[in-house]
Amino acid sequence: MSENESMGSFLKSNKSLAKEYLETRLEIFRLSGIRMASKSAGYLVWLIISLFLVFLIILFAGVTIGFWLSQLTDSFVIGFGIVAVALILLFVIFTLFRKKLFLEPLMQIILDRASEEIDEEEES
Repeated sequence: MSENESMGSFLKSNKSLAKEYLETRLEIFRLSGIRMASKSAGYLVWLIISLFLVFLIILFAGVTIGFWLSQLTDSFVIGFGIVAVALILLFVIFTLFRKKLFLEPLMQIILDRASEEIDEEEES
């Protein structure tokens, strides 16, 4: 009986402490989730802006090369046609190698960032 009584008194005396500990752990988990989500959102915004800038660079480079080739060939149709074919070939190459060029490196970056977050949490 004394064992049950001591366990009961132990639980009663430490109930508020255990409740506070669980609430603190839940708050830490929630805040780390918010931090990870905000970093991911920041990377997503950066990626969208970077892709837009790359699109603009390709667009203006294509127009410039198109005019240059048009001047060399004395035909706008041939000059811009060559650029269009080159861009289509570039698109096909990117489509064929999308997994190796884009998906795998992006997944690796995300996994590395997540493991860094977990390592930082374990160290602190």
